[in-house]
Amino acid sequence: MKLWGGRFQKDTDAIVDDFNSSISFDKRLYKQDITGSIAHANMLGACGIISKSDADAIIEGLKNILDDIEAGNVEFDIAAEDIHMNVETLLIKKIGDVGKKLHTARSRNDQVALDLKMYCKEQINIIIDSLIKLENTLLNIAKEHKATIMPGFTHLQKAQAISLGHHILAYFQMFSRDITRLKDCYKRMDTMPLGSGALAGTTFPINRQMVADELNFTSLTLNSLDAVSDRDYVVELESAAAISMMHMSRLCEELIIWASDEYKFITMDDAYSTGSSIMPQKKNPDVAELIRGKTGRVYGNLMATLTMLKGIPLAYNKDMQEDKEAIFDTLDTWLACLDILEPMLCTMEINKANMYKSAGGGFTNATDLADYLVKKGIAFRDAHKIAGELVYKCISESKTLEQLSLEDYEATCP
Repeated sequence: MKLWGGRFQKDTDAIVDDFNSSISFDKRLYKQDITGSIAHANMLGACGIISKSDADAIIEGLKNILDDIEAGNVEFDIAAEDIHMNVETLLIKKIGDVGKKLHTARSRNDQVALDLKMYCKEQINIIIDSLIKLENTLLNIAKEHKATIMPGFTHLQKAQAISLGHHILAYFQMFSRDITRLKDCYKRMDTMPLGSGALAGTTFPINRQMVADELNFTSLTLNSLDAVSDRDYVVELESAAAISMMHMSRLCEELIIWASDEYKFITMDDAYSTGSSIMPQKKNPDVAELIRGKTGRVYGNLMATLTMLKGIPLAYNKDMQEDKEAIFDTLDTWLACLDILEPMLCTMEINKANMYKSAGGGFTNATDLADYLVKKGIAFRDAHKIAGELVYKCISESKTLEQLSLEDYEATCP
């Protein structure tokens, strides 16, 4: 019999158990679920809602279950549906009927909101650490190559000569903004939902602030319906992930181009490249390509969550179970990409000579020519036209600007 099965006269069909169950993926919330339950039991005992001895027995039982899970001694039951009911079932088996008192003044609706917020907060801190590590690597590359000359591009056409260090620091700025987005997202999700019940709060004289303090939340949710049905923080975190993955994808796209035989700006380390099953000479930048590909997967998770939420009335609906696989996959993918991009950047070889040589083509000094004329008193639009005419002359004669003689220049503009 299910823990909620009092009004039911028959068991759910096995196929319904399988379809309805989320334990296969939400089992990763076991630590948050048990930690939240310990705080809840502490509060119930302190407020006299259950006896202090019962609260202590529940807390001890929950700590033992946590140890059992981490030791690999627990097999979760699909019939118990999710991590919340699995933990409660294990608790009742371990300490008897006292375990049935844990769910006093609580619903699975506010329980799952609590667990997911705690999990997301922890993951944000882990991802920020990985972003900082990536930023430090970018800084090291930029410092080493502040005088390494390369062509800058617009429209994938050579534009002006810049330094590799300057180019790399553009990505540093992007990842810095990713960190600020995560910190902002953390602030908005740092509200404690427990005590909201299923949707209407509880008649018990609970102390929500006590639970918030124990679980390190800075504030309480203010509306019980919103608290159990809000997944803005999931959408916001997935959005931050999508933007960050986009930044990584752009960087990887450039690395893929730079590693090509046409550019030869960089050489990927063998440890971060793969070969071909038929072409012996190939060295493929598969890691960079996979990061680029996985970006679309993270975009898809964001769209899936937004679409799932758009038609749901207040308060909780079972549709919302679909949020977890999406956010878990997003966070796993994001972190995996960050953790492989950083060492790939550390180990790649930068071919300075090829970058410098490439910067010499494509008339990347044409803007400097126009600026020179402006400094001599010519209006910029006229200087732009003169420089363009000289570029055309070079193209016609298969020359570069630095190969023209002073007489060639003076013939166009004295």
